[in-house]
Amino acid sequence: MSNSRLPLPILALALAAFAIGTTEFVIVGILPEVASDLGVTLSSAGLLVTGYALGVAIGAPIVAALTARWPRKATLMALLGVFIAGNLLSVAASNYTLLMLSRVVASFAHGSFFGTGAVVASSLVTPDRRAGAIALMFTGLTLANVLGVPLGTLIGQTAGWRATFLAVSVLGVLALAAVATWVPRNLPIVSSSSAGVRALLRQPQLLLALLLTVFAFGGVFTAFTFITPMLQQLAGFSPRAVTAILFLFGLGLTLGNAIGGRLADWKLMPSMVAILVALVLVEWLMSATITLPTVAVFTVFAWGVAAFAAVPGLQIQVVNRAQDAPTLASTLNVSAFNVGNAAGAWLGSSLIAADLPLRLLPVAASTTAATAIGIAVLIIAMDQRSQQIALRLVPRPD
Repeated sequence: MSNSRLPLPILALALAAFAIGTTEFVIVGILPEVASDLGVTLSSAGLLVTGYALGVAIGAPIVAALTARWPRKATLMALLGVFIAGNLLSVAASNYTLLMLSRVVASFAHGSFFGTGAVVASSLVTPDRRAGAIALMFTGLTLANVLGVPLGTLIGQTAGWRATFLAVSVLGVLALAAVATWVPRNLPIVSSSSAGVRALLRQPQLLLALLLTVFAFGGVFTAFTFITPMLQQLAGFSPRAVTAILFLFGLGLTLGNAIGGRLADWKLMPSMVAILVALVLVEWLMSATITLPTVAVFTVFAWGVAAFAAVPGLQIQVVNRAQDAPTLASTLNVSAFNVGNAAGAWLGSSLIAADLPLRLLPVAASTTAATAIGIAVLIIAMDQRSQQIALRLVPRPD
């Protein structure tokens, strides 16, 4: 792909990422409407978020294994078909149980699509632009937080929550058409043999890379899950002001994603450590600035930048370590993201249940990110050790 051509296949993947990202997070904005209409408590409605995340984490590797030998374009189109079906089932769901099941159906497409899509995006460009291509695809996910969730919430508040899922279904159809039109058919099939998979799961660096994803992003959700009450109760913002600040946070995610892609293409692991250090510092700072309205706004924006700057590097490092099964490895990393999300939200909930102050949540988040720094440093040390061993095994010329 030349620099002068618009990367239409990757833009098609970004559109699909926008649709999938919107359906994952928009439920948060319409929880009161869903709870009221279905006659359940707000806490029960909140489990729809948990159900989706667990569906991604558990379903992604299963779907990836089932589709390992499929052509990649056919895989992407089939996953988008499942995604559309799940959202249409949400539109038709007459009770809480059916809505939960429909959310799980939609979630099964999530992890495998991002895993396959990341591999496809990286295969469409030269090696020095792979992380940037993945970052462009994931821009759709960041824009889902900036535009998709607010617009979906507005639709749900004005036309009912079912209209939100109908709108997301339409987005899914548009994404399916874009993938069918723009993604090339002659993409190489990299099947994951059983031997390749076993070898993959025996790589200590790869397992550590997945653990790095869990801790790096898990810390973000420790605080982000409760960002609204923190901004309202500690900084004194109104609900409408909080919406605007979350929009600004989404812009930070988008900027961070672009920066992270460039840094990962430049120096992958050193830039990852630097990003994580920045994330720790910003989250520590937030624990102090969250009570200062003006400063809190700037801190939240900086937090968004630091949080998503890590995403392209976290994804590409896993793909780089799995030449025999890149799609499966990439999908496992998407599952790791969602495990981190679920664990972070659980940690934040546990701290609140223990009656600890809200302002300590960013501190807990920074501690988790600091653990990720230790894992990253360990990965770098193991990589250097492996390189030294490889050099010793190279035959010397006579």
